[in-house]
Formats: sequence, C-alpha cells, structure tokens
Amino acid sequence: MKEDKIILEMHADVCKAFAHPTRLGILNALRDKEMTVTDMTQALGVAKGNLAQHLAILKQRQIVGTRREGINVYYHVTDPKIIQACELMRSVLLNQLKETEKLSRKYATG
Repeated sequence: MKEDKIILEMHADVCKAFAHPTRLGILNALRDKEMTVTDMTQALGVAKGNLAQHLAILKQRQIVGTRREGINVYYHVTDPKIIQACELMRSVLLNQLKETEKLSRKYATG
C-alpha cells in the first residue's frame, strides 16, 4: 500500500510538470531529436529565460535529460514512453474535440 501512495504522488508530480503548454511544446520538439536551448528558442518562439525555467522543471522531474558536447548542452526526452503517453492523451483530446464538434453541429442545425 505504501508503494501505491508513493507511485500516485510521483504520478501527480509528473502530471503537474505536463500542465503547461510550453512544456508540452518542449516535449513535442524533442520527440525525435536532441536540441539545444537556442534550437528550442527558435522552434518554439519562447524567450530563452522562460524556456530555461520550463526546462528546469522538466529536468527536475527527470522527464528530460542533458548531455554536453563542447560548449553545447543538448536536451532529450529521458524515456520514449513519455512521448507515447503524450500522444495517447492527444488522441483522447482530439476524440473529445470531434465529439464536441458533432454535438455543436447537431444542435446548431436543429
């Protein structure tokens, strides 16, 4: 039982890390490749300072990791299952959106 509580707390903590569009954008950008902060700043259109704050949260939760190559620090997703979980949630949300649109059309046409 104690392990269950620990896992539930860890799960909630990780979900909190996903609870911001910028952090989800970071994960999406890192889905297929490593990137530097400069790369992500350009890809996401986010200020460097703001990006660094979000990366720190993701790194603290061990969602992203880093490796240094010369003066560059490359970020990557630590486990491909994280991307799979994000894709699964995105699929659920797209299905909900489609259902909402169907209902809207149904009631708009009377």
